[in-house]
Amino acid sequence: MSHPEMSGVGRCAPVVELREYTLRPGGREKLIRLFDREFVETQEETGMNVVGQFRDPDRPDRFVWLRGFESMETRRQALADFYGGPVWAAHKDEANATMLDSDNVLLLQPAWAGAGFDLTGRARGPREDSAPTPDEGSPAVLVRVHHIRQEATEDFATAFRDEAAPLLARLGAPLAGIFVSNHAENTFPRLPVREGENVLATFQEFAGTDALDRHRDATGDDAGWRAIETRLAPYRSRRPEDFRLLPTARSLLGRPTA
Repeated sequence: MSHPEMSGVGRCAPVVELREYTLRPGGREKLIRLFDREFVETQEETGMNVVGQFRDPDRPDRFVWLRGFESMETRRQALADFYGGPVWAAHKDEANATMLDSDNVLLLQPAWAGAGFDLTGRARGPREDSAPTPDEGSPAVLVRVHHIRQEATEDFATAFRDEAAPLLARLGAPLAGIFVSNHAENTFPRLPVREGENVLATFQEFAGTDALDRHRDATGDDAGWRAIETRLAPYRSRRPEDFRLLPTARSLLGRPTA
């Protein structure tokens, strides 16, 4: 009989990758089954945190996931250990066969002290060959990527911390994590990251997509939120991107605490 497995992590490591993959038709469920069975514990054994894995209900060709590292140097070593190790060697052809593009990667760091993910008490689903596809009533995560002018990063992050984050909490959807671009040199160039990007990315957790959509409507109708958006607009380089995500059975982010 399978039992949920507990993650040993608490507050997530300070270097985070937000990875968005574009997959071949029909490839997402194949990749999720493989990933959740073979690539969670085996990555964490090298020193990474596997934070979350997600389906995008609005784009059946997209798989999104997050992993964390203690530093850029430990990132280099952990990635070398995993991608040079036996598990990836055994399964890389199957995984790569599902993918059209795996280079859409943002390298991030917490926007301020305490802004990273706290994964204390999060439970993974069982390690098994297949996991059910979630429906629209499953837990959901909203990611918003704000594109900001690099010279405005500090002012944007300060305004977000002091004004936007408290208002979102009052509106019933506190932020689970707030990150800004990490501009460090890529210590594992075999895996590219998006260079020349400057973003602030936020993550919110919801009981389901209906609750997520109601929250987006409520913020759009809230005069205080519209005022904050107006104040933030001069700092932006282009419009923010939103996407809704449904966690897989083995994701930590998007799942309730045990």
